[in-house]
Amino acid sequence: MSTAARPRALFALDPVHLPGLFPAPLMERLRQLVRIDPALVVRDFTDPGAARALAETEVLITGWGCPRIDAEVLDAAPRLRTVLHAAGSVRGILSDGFWERGLVVSSAVRANALPVAEYTLAAILFAGKDAFRLRERARTEHLPPAPGDYAAVGNLGRRIGVIGASQVGRRVLELLRPFDLSVSLYDPYVDDAGAAALGAVPLPLDELLRTSDVVSVHAPDTPETHRMLSRERLALIPDGVTLINTSRGALIDPEALTEELVGGRINAVLDVTEPEPLPADSPLRQLPNVFLTPHIAGSLGNELARLGGTVVAELERLAEGLTPAHAVQRAQLANSA
Repeated sequence: MSTAARPRALFALDPVHLPGLFPAPLMERLRQLVRIDPALVVRDFTDPGAARALAETEVLITGWGCPRIDAEVLDAAPRLRTVLHAAGSVRGILSDGFWERGLVVSSAVRANALPVAEYTLAAILFAGKDAFRLRERARTEHLPPAPGDYAAVGNLGRRIGVIGASQVGRRVLELLRPFDLSVSLYDPYVDDAGAAALGAVPLPLDELLRTSDVVSVHAPDTPETHRMLSRERLALIPDGVTLINTSRGALIDPEALTEELVGGRINAVLDVTEPEPLPADSPLRQLPNVFLTPHIAGSLGNELARLGGTVVAELERLAEGLTPAHAVQRAQLANSA
């Protein structure tokens, strides 16, 4: 493609992420598709350099740390046609006015869902093997457990309850298919046929909580899902069940969850909490039945290149006159993360 034919593009994100998103080979592919200055990474659209670049920008490549794209920004970018987001949800960066201008937006949300789903799969399988409790036991006991201690251990037929057929939830269901597990799904927007197509049995939320050995939360953080796992619903979870949360801490009543975990009735794998991070004196930091990680389930390290690769692939489609493979519609945002 000739230089003149390549659209002018601009990065708008925290520059700390740029090398991971676009390592050298990927950056070279990107620069074959668009005219872009890798040294110009915008954090504030009001900066003079950013304002000058916006005037010529046709493609905005965004990511974590992108400032909000409001009416003022759009007015300063009269040639803008496309926003390609090298991260998950675009809900936090796009103003209502964006959608009124007929612009195209694509997100790497599906690519970012994969490592979250991989983390969740590992947590589910470890929970079925009772690995978290047995690890703690091995810290103090130096003899192997007796055979009778393993009576309830194993993943054969383990009942897995998935809350939310989000992008992550769907990838989790996909990854669970090869295993001998019994999988159920709660999502009010998925009918029985849709759940069956995803490899799950649809259940009301309360029934899912009552009948699962492992409960994994993947619903988006919306007003409807805020504290969806209330004190009353947490009480429905049987003793010994493992609760996994890689979504948002706000979906679970934090005080009730802490009480359940301090009491030792259930177990938890928590990659997200409320607040986040937890206070230094939070009892969850020390409990043997809590496996706590610092929001690492999403794309990190070399996984970031998968997000940048999604942007490059979208640009290749656009260059061929095709529509983006991961286009985002305004109607999707109300029920997305």
